Amino acid sequence: MTTRIGIDCRLAGKEHAGIGRYIAEFVPKIIKHRDVHWVLFFRNRSQFNELFSDQSLPSNVELVLTNVRHYSLAEQLLLPFIFGRHHLDLLHIPHFNLPIFYRGKFVLTIHDLLWHHHRGSRVTTLPAWQYWLKYGFYRLITRHAIKRASQIMVPSRAVAQTIVAIYPTVQHKIQVTYEGVASALTKFGKSRPLRKRDKHQLLYVGSLYPHKNVALILTALKLLPDKYHLKVVSARSVFADQFLKQVQQIRLTKRVEYVGAVDDRQLATIYQSTQALIQPSTSEGFGLTGIEALAFRTPVIASDIPVFREIYKEAALFFKPNQAQSLADQVMALEKRQLFHSQQAKAISVSQQYNWHKLVNQTWQTYQRVLNI
Repeated sequence: MTTRIGIDCRLAGKEHAGIGRYIAEFVPKIIKHRDVHWVLFFRNRSQFNELFSDQSLPSNVELVLTNVRHYSLAEQLLLPFIFGRHHLDLLHIPHFNLPIFYRGKFVLTIHDLLWHHHRGSRVTTLPAWQYWLKYGFYRLITRHAIKRASQIMVPSRAVAQTIVAIYPTVQHKIQVTYEGVASALTKFGKSRPLRKRDKHQLLYVGSLYPHKNVALILTALKLLPDKYHLKVVSARSVFADQFLKQVQQIRLTKRVEYVGAVDDRQLATIYQSTQALIQPSTSEGFGLTGIEALAFRTPVIASDIPVFREIYKEAALFFKPNQAQSLADQVMALEKRQLFHSQQAKAISVSQQYNWHKLVNQTWQTYQRVLNI
């Protein structure tokens, strides 16, 4: 009898940032294993098309459209029945949001547990009562999922250590599966001639949640000569209004460009033409945009936190978290031509260590281990 493996793809797509990229990269690759019947659960057809570009699926791959939103009551009450009627031998949830009433065998990918440590009015746009109710369910659902999972995949040792610190009994179930550089990005990069870099353009790519610490870049920008400017690429609009208001308040409107969401072709061009990517986050699971920048020989300036030391190694310049002057000093250091070219050489070396195909192989081995196949 053919093994049936389901993958929850409802968080696929650019609007879901790192998790969306993760699903978009590993799902099309892993379903190439033809000795399995794959069941892919998407919210709608357009989300599916974003991953597969209207291409027809192989006969061993089944598409299920659920129209069930993540973090919703329907996710908890309806999704167990939707998963259940497909008689799965294994389900892969690429997040913590397992429906509590699902009784089948499953594996998880936990990208981070940052909401365990970053909580309160600063990290939400919801009313207080609604936020704390939602937060309570988050803790309940996460604990249940981690305790019941057959295996847990994480993108870094730092995340593994965080999970074990909170849930020490699950250490034996955790496997580190490093992520990689999107194939679409590298394809666009190779198809274009090298672009001249704007030596005074700084770049931030990511969401604008408080733990991302993007406000620190603004403070550092005030300490830098006026010739420096910042470009912000963000697929998510949450907190964008607050960020733009802050830019206006500290009179940096002429030096900050907010471009919002871009496609991979545009993002490749931006990475190629900027002087450095800034990664100021105080909490991260992997730091995917930094690896993407390094693949384009773009130096990375990152906050000195364990996960960035683990992932970027010697390819990044590190600054003291929450110290704008330390960040400004590292930006100025890159004006030295010798240091800039040295960081470019390290960038290529480190970025090549991360590969989505390796992650897919590790994921497949995890499935085999859980199912004894």
